[in-house]
Amino acid sequence: MNSDFLFDIDGMLNSIESADVISVFFPSFRKALVVDPRSNDRHAPMVQIAPMAASPRERLRLIRRQRPGLPRVRNLAVIPWTRYVDSLVRLGLWDRLIERLERAGDNEALDECERALIELREMERDEHVNAILGKNYHTIWSADGNQS
Repeated sequence: MNSDFLFDIDGMLNSIESADVISVFFPSFRKALVVDPRSNDRHAPMVQIAPMAASPRERLRLIRRQRPGLPRVRNLAVIPWTRYVDSLVRLGLWDRLIERLERAGDNEALDECERALIELREMERDEHVNAILGKNYHTIWSADGNQS
């Protein structure tokens, strides 16, 4: 099967550009990068790694609870990312996120973004190690062909 099936990089770049809030989620290690470039007197732009939400509606509820006083989110970009974390950088999505935060004018958010990238890489590496060691994984088929 072609690994680019349903992979629309231009659509993702446009979503990052136009959405009020961006959530890039990583099913392989069950985390999401949440970027909210909106701000007011009480809230600076936000970049955080959060547990994966069960649905976009739940993500919106969590954002409202976390950032009261900001207008309702009209447009949430939800981007499932099943590729390597570094491919976000290689394919230009990371730069687009940085550009959005630069326009928001908050240097702390840019620093948070860089810290988040480092943390995402570490989480991905840890998940690969866990898969190799069998931590948090269950064998469905054994090497001899018998079901476990």
